[in-house]
Amino acid sequence: MTGPQHPRRPATLASLAAELGVSRTTVSNAYNRPDQLSAPLRERVLEAARRLGYPGPDPVARSLRTRRAGAVGLLLTEALSYAFRDPGATGFLEGLALACEKAGTGLLLIPVSPEHSDVDAVYQAGVDGFVVYSVSEDDPHFRAVLQRPVPTVVCDQPTGITGVDRVGVDDRAGTLALGRHLVELGHRRVGVLCMRLSSHRHDGPADIARQEGSSYAVQRERLAGLRAAFTEAGVDWADVPVIERFEHSLDAGADGAATLLASHPGITALVCTSDILALGALREARDRGVRVPEDLSVAGFDGVPEAERLGLTTVRQPFREKGLEAGRLLLERGDRHVPEYVTLPTELIVGSTTRELRQSGEFFSGW
Repeated sequence: MTGPQHPRRPATLASLAAELGVSRTTVSNAYNRPDQLSAPLRERVLEAARRLGYPGPDPVARSLRTRRAGAVGLLLTEALSYAFRDPGATGFLEGLALACEKAGTGLLLIPVSPEHSDVDAVYQAGVDGFVVYSVSEDDPHFRAVLQRPVPTVVCDQPTGITGVDRVGVDDRAGTLALGRHLVELGHRRVGVLCMRLSSHRHDGPADIARQEGSSYAVQRERLAGLRAAFTEAGVDWADVPVIERFEHSLDAGADGAATLLASHPGITALVCTSDILALGALREARDRGVRVPEDLSVAGFDGVPEAERLGLTTVRQPFREKGLEAGRLLLERGDRHVPEYVTLPTELIVGSTTRELRQSGEFFSGW
């Protein structure tokens, strides 16, 4: 009988160099600095590596030597599934991924809960820089990012952070245009359904103090734009019911709309600060037998594909371009030390879910 077969020891950089009769630097350059070798020599090194089973330089050792991880960290203060479920986040992720592909850089998702303060995932992430996707001003994970000695780009929020690049849209201008559209249609009795205003769970009415004190700049600005539009028309904003929902989902939109319609049955228009909430509100209206827009005008913000397919009146923003710009700011910064702020355009899309208020007796026929 033959003795036990010992597995062949995998080739190393040193053994490959010895096999080829070249220096270890030459082998290393074939992977890390191919411009230093002639094409035939590099191909000879790579062919021998394949034949001998050499997997290439150890990425951990290489990162220690070069002090580069070869990856961008994307901080999401949501569950990982949110990045693939929410259409806005998905569009942004696509744009950022395209920027990373162009630069030959990896992308590391760092999802953390907005309700927990454990920041170890941020401190332990092996990345060359961070893109922070829409977090609150008091988020501990964001503060941990700022403590890392790597460049950072913020998408949307927080705003006004010294020395940090940012890409976003003018949220206040977007909802100002949306509010004026509803005013021009004759609507004065409106209700608002908004996304979370703080990192602490709250599902219920949001008074003016809570709106103005929100730690989420995007929601604060969107509400401010609506407030400006209706104040121009003589509406006392203190009389406008604003309902907040912590979760960003269709169910949260439906539940928030149910609460708002039950407590304020006289409203003629329902404005949501995101399309996801608006889509949930449309579902709730349908289930209640409320006709949109005959009985109730409904509008949103974002311009996600499903909203546009259903003809929702909304404010479209360029999610994919946001991701591309965030990647550009981080990966093509060079020696730039001055922060750059990019504001992308929004567009009011008038769909089939809003219409002119014609006479009071026409509304609420299905209630």
